[in-house]
Amino acid sequence: MKKIILSLGILLGFLSTLSAWHLGKYGDFRFERMGDSNVWIMHGPAMEPNVENKGFMNNPAFIEGEHGLIVIDPGGNYRVGKKVLEEIEKVSHKPILAVFNTHKHGDHWFANGAVAEKYPKVKIYAHPNMIREAKAGEAEKWYGILERLSHNLEGTKPFTFPAFELRDGQQIAIDGQHFVIYHPQKAHTDTDILIEHEESKTLFLGDNVMKNRLGGFDASSSILGNIELLEGIMKNGNYRLYVPGHGPSGGKEETVGSYLHYLRLLKKWAQKAYDNDEEYYAYKKEAIREMGDLAQWDAFDHQMGKHLGKVYREIEEKDME
Repeated sequence: MKKIILSLGILLGFLSTLSAWHLGKYGDFRFERMGDSNVWIMHGPAMEPNVENKGFMNNPAFIEGEHGLIVIDPGGNYRVGKKVLEEIEKVSHKPILAVFNTHKHGDHWFANGAVAEKYPKVKIYAHPNMIREAKAGEAEKWYGILERLSHNLEGTKPFTFPAFELRDGQQIAIDGQHFVIYHPQKAHTDTDILIEHEESKTLFLGDNVMKNRLGGFDASSSILGNIELLEGIMKNGNYRLYVPGHGPSGGKEETVGSYLHYLRLLKKWAQKAYDNDEEYYAYKKEAIREMGDLAQWDAFDHQMGKHLGKVYREIEEKDME
């Protein structure tokens, strides 16, 4: 009897593995329903893209309407998109009606092609800055980055760009689901949208918030602007769920608050260096000590110093205005 029970346990474990997208040492990935809402999220591994995670590291999500699905950020390449579609179909066989892309970085939207291939009539939405910058070279730049890191971009070209524009404050209804779009002028990039889903009281933050990993801030970004955005959310936001671009979703303090704390500490130590007429790196060790467990986040070692230098330059530029 014990052997039978053990064999059944092994079989059930094997079947459980088959029922999800298995990514080696990173484990199994599947869409999970958020409470009793109609929001489903597959939280990717919170790390930089690499060969082992196949370039999958964001948080694809979908909202289930009466007749179809609305997808947010389907993933970072065509092959990942195919896997994301497979996992969606294990939850719902409704067609995908629309896709929202939160910003220009390819790790969030290169999987558009897989969605459009299966659903040719799908409408893909983004901020006009995102569409313009992606077409002007950002897509090619990110293709090079992701191909070098993951070697998994076969099928991603030609790029499937968003074709429908969304602007700050816009309200949009799709299949009975209602969304409000927010565009910060300059935060993680100047192409971002945050998406409020009214029915579930969920706020999709894009890469304006990350948890358990750090990403880059490019020339189109503003750390000071990102801080201002998140301070506004902490003060005025009243949502049940906050969904970062990378890392686990959760409540306001645990999700938004942790990233805001990191950004505020960057600003604090950069400001001290600037006020004392010293270089930003003079206080890097002190800043790291105060960050505590944040120093365990993925990519911290090679991103934190860059972030500290960037906010230092922003403080300097602001002082010169």
